[in-house]
Amino acid sequence: MADGITAADRFLRACRREPVDRTPVWFMRQAGRYMAEYRAIRARHTLLEICAQPDLAAEVTLQPIDRLGVDAAILFADILLPLVPMGIDLEFAAGEGPVIHNPVREAADVARLVVRDPEEATPAVLEAVRLIRRELDGRVPLIGFAGGPFTVASYLIEGGSSRHYRRTKEMMYRAPDVWDALMEKLADMTARYLAGQIRAGAQAVQLFDSWVGALSPLDYERRVLPYVQRIVAHVAPLGVPVIVFGTGTAGLLSLMATTGADVVGIDWRIALDDGWARVGHDRAVQGNLDPLVLFAPREEIERHVRDILARAGGRPGHIFNLGHGILPETPVDNVRYVVELVHELTGT
Repeated sequence: MADGITAADRFLRACRREPVDRTPVWFMRQAGRYMAEYRAIRARHTLLEICAQPDLAAEVTLQPIDRLGVDAAILFADILLPLVPMGIDLEFAAGEGPVIHNPVREAADVARLVVRDPEEATPAVLEAVRLIRRELDGRVPLIGFAGGPFTVASYLIEGGSSRHYRRTKEMMYRAPDVWDALMEKLADMTARYLAGQIRAGAQAVQLFDSWVGALSPLDYERRVLPYVQRIVAHVAPLGVPVIVFGTGTAGLLSLMATTGADVVGIDWRIALDDGWARVGHDRAVQGNLDPLVLFAPREEIERHVRDILARAGGRPGHIFNLGHGILPETPVDNVRYVVELVHELTGT
């Protein structure tokens, strides 16, 4: 039975594959440019300024909660923030995204990276977590997060965004010792960072390895999976659900299920039931609406939502989400419509 369940525990119960009164919903990038409230803050502050001021990070994190009716909040931060105290010169250039002015290309570059404890390295992030928990006052759980090791490594090596990850893969293939040394440090940093968020009050954590779908199953299994397993093994004893996520990962889902995470994110490039079968029904899954469906007419949105829910089949352990983040131009009313529709169609 699922009597007496509220938004305070709906998402966490689904992570543990326990019965819920209705399917929980939250969205990646649910605090962002598609909301006028967020645009008003960004008109006065850069992304890094928001992340550096816990009160602003908390305000942005909380904006979607009442506006959308989602079942979880996710910390407003950026996956590259922990790199700065490691010695990386990071800039968010207008129209270009993240730019790293001292990329990591050789063994000496890896050697100069310093892994610090999060209390010293990212105190503003941890204070934001504490502040958000107080402001939420038990309404919904708070999800913390970090970047996955391949995705963070790709930014470090390429110096920014990339389409083909040529330099990244060249390091994997031509200098595996350098690659392994880098992944060791990133895994250590990420594990400490997530543990710090949990100690500060995060009630679940997600590992955003967004670009890991660029890898073959062989490369993922040999060069990335062991480090993800190490991160999960470090934080799992802290007792909160762990979610692993990537895009373009249809061919990696069975391997991602071996990370030890409680929940595996599935993007829209594979049907939810097929993806869940690859993950295995002993794990919860999250997804998997195409973010572009949010630009469609209501009847088309409903068609896609109904299809995903039908494929979930009412099995405990489904968290409704997009297959990636909300895009900046997305109509906010359509985002709220999806939340209301999922709750209506799955309510007991």
